[in-house]
Amino acid sequence: MADIHEVIQGTQSQTTAEQISYSLDVSLWGSAPAPVSVTVLDASDSFADVTTTVMPSGSASVTGNVISLPKLRALTAGHLYKILVLFDIGGNREEGFIQVLCEA
Repeated sequence: MADIHEVIQGTQSQTTAEQISYSLDVSLWGSAPAPVSVTVLDASDSFADVTTTVMPSGSASVTGNVISLPKLRALTAGHLYKILVLFDIGGNREEGFIQVLCEA
């Protein structure tokens, strides 16, 4: 059973060569998410925080109800990453996540 906080598209695939900026539409939670923080965990390495390695530059931005994340890069083949996105909306602190499986 899928976690209700995971993006509806499920686990994403990304290769070691790709650099992808993911986004999260938070309309189901409300509108105007702020502030936003992003953490990337390597689920294949005891959920180590690898944010500074795989998302080393930029910050999340918000346009309407969509949170755009900095580019995810420099992934290790065969590893599963969990991108945690924390934001305030409607007086509540919410969390959504995106899982990314790195392929060779």
